[in-house]
Amino acid sequence: MGTKHHSSSDPISDPQKRRRVGFSKTDAGIEANDCITIYTVSRKEDVDSPNSYCLEPIDLNHFFEDNGRIFGYQGLKITIWVSLISFHAYADIAFESSSDGGRGITNLKTALQNIFAESLVDEKDAFLQTFSTESHYVRSVVSNAEALQHKVSNGCSTESNCLLKSEPSGVEVFRIVGTPVGHFYSRLVPLVLLLVDGSNRIDVLDPRWEIYLLVQERKDNQEDNLSRLLGFAAVYRFHRYPESTRVRLGQILVMPPYQRKGYGRFLLEVLNRVAISEDVYDLTIEEPEDSLQHVRLCNDVERLLVFDPIQQSLQSVVSRLKQENRSKKSYTCKYAPPLSAVEDVRKTLKINKKQFEQCWEILIYLHLDPINKYMETYRAFVSHRVKAEVVGKDSDGDMKQVIDVPTEYDQQMSFVMFKSQNGESSSIEKSDNQSNVEEQLQKLVHERINQIKLIAEKVSVHRH
Repeated sequence: MGTKHHSSSDPISDPQKRRRVGFSKTDAGIEANDCITIYTVSRKEDVDSPNSYCLEPIDLNHFFEDNGRIFGYQGLKITIWVSLISFHAYADIAFESSSDGGRGITNLKTALQNIFAESLVDEKDAFLQTFSTESHYVRSVVSNAEALQHKVSNGCSTESNCLLKSEPSGVEVFRIVGTPVGHFYSRLVPLVLLLVDGSNRIDVLDPRWEIYLLVQERKDNQEDNLSRLLGFAAVYRFHRYPESTRVRLGQILVMPPYQRKGYGRFLLEVLNRVAISEDVYDLTIEEPEDSLQHVRLCNDVERLLVFDPIQQSLQSVVSRLKQENRSKKSYTCKYAPPLSAVEDVRKTLKINKKQFEQCWEILIYLHLDPINKYMETYRAFVSHRVKAEVVGKDSDGDMKQVIDVPTEYDQQMSFVMFKSQNGESSSIEKSDNQSNVEEQLQKLVHERINQIKLIAEKVSVHRH
């Protein structure tokens, strides 16, 4: 980590000029987001290059105290380079002057080590040397790892029914378990914290964690083969009573320069194949971001479209929906997937019930042709499902309500709860925010419909 102090000239150079005595303002500080820039580099020649790939981290202020503000520096600029070869980092710190303006002086080294830990290299020359001394770091990690076969079963009933998707060329997936997980993951932690919203370090001492590495073999300028990490996934394997195993995807990240090229989707496909080939109970994802859930739904809908055991049930539901009397309101029960289909999908494709129900909505949409003719009924079906998820399954029947009742004990925290029965209206008026609730529900329905349309469009393109 290098520090450069650029002193500025004193604007009051004439000793004959009178200096005014006054009270200096308290240092307001500068936000970390406004003075820190982070680049990823794969060659030492890229360091200091304007063509380096600039990261867009979620929020650098999150890693600094005092609401993300840095104090005690004027003209502060911090430039950080992260190597995608060894995953070391170097920070160049430059400022015009430093002084305590009433809030102290932020210890920048300590603050940056909270992000990069032992990966932060003090000297620039030492950082540049890592591009040669650790050029084969990724290869050394995967040399003792398990190479996963790409052609593992993906749950299709017949090979001819499978939707064939092109696999990235020169790409392999490796699985590491045990002690190597902790050694390798410790170098990836900074990128995880910077790029995965809401992420935390996994417990590398827990032997149930597994790391899946997406690696590509490439030649450098000297025609030497180099293993380049394109992305990774951290998967947790846990017991399900009595004799089964569940796997949960805890973290997944494609390195920024390689994003939006299908690598994340491919890694998800490999995890699905592993879950099927090892016959786990199901594969779940811990709080997926919207972008990840979108890719996941695209993958699963494509698999379900060619999954024979559910096709008859799907056609039956679609047929009933086309004949639906729009005045009826029993949408959820009539059009939900049958339990037999839910179980077939879990057993064969390892898709859990919650995920399958979301896919089911999209499958119905894809089979309503022409969709415009049945859109009103379909929207009512989706609206009822969204309301059940947000308000509760009994949202059209008995209603629980909470009413604030001021008392002498506590004017703000006293309330009564009551339940109306058989759809009877209550003598107590609904709260003022009831219209706001309905408005928010309709907004959620609108977002869900748009999501369904977008996924349906992408799936349709892949099918033709």
